[in-house]
Amino acid sequence: MPVMRVQRVGYGMGKKDFEVANCVRAMLGETGDGADSVYELNCNIDDMTAETIGFAAEKIREAGAVEVFTTAVMMKKNRPGTLLTVLCREAQKEAVVQAIFKHTATIGIRETLCRRYVLTRTEETVETALGPVRRKLSSGYGVQRAKFEHDDLAALAEKNGLSLTEVMEKIGR
Repeated sequence: MPVMRVQRVGYGMGKKDFEVANCVRAMLGETGDGADSVYELNCNIDDMTAETIGFAAEKIREAGAVEVFTTAVMMKKNRPGTLLTVLCREAQKEAVVQAIFKHTATIGIRETLCRRYVLTRTEETVETALGPVRRKLSSGYGVQRAKFEHDDLAALAEKNGLSLTEVMEKIGR
C-alpha cells in the first residue's frame, strides 16, 4: 500500500462463512507529494584510480542510474578505498548492475530497497537583463524552492566577461 493521507475507509462483509473473516477494506486517499522506491547498490573498490572511477560513474549513469556518488572509506588491512553508491529504479537495475561489473573492479554488489522522498520539480525560463536563464522550481511537503541553472549563469558570465557573482547580482538573485 502506498504512503497516503486517508480520506475515507469502507468495509464490506461477505455472506459466506469461512475459517477466516470474509471481509474487505477499501481506502480512498491521496499519496504523498513525491515518494518513490529506489534500489541502493553499493560496492567497495580499492584498486581503481580516480579517473577510472569517474569514467565508470558516467557509464553507470548512462545505463540508467538515478544517482552515482563515491565516499572515501577505510577497507580491510587499513587500505584506503572508495565506496561506490548507485541509486536506480527497478526497471533499470539489471542494466545498472551489469554496468557496475563491466566498468569497475568490484566482485560484489550489495543491494538495499529504499523509500525516497522527492520534491516535485519543474523548470521555467526567466528573461533577464543579460538574457534568458532557466530556473528550477521545487515544491512539496510545505516547501518551495527556486534556483537558477548554473550552466546558464556560467554561459552569461562568459558571454559578458563577468564573474558569476556579478551575473547573479545583475539578474537579481
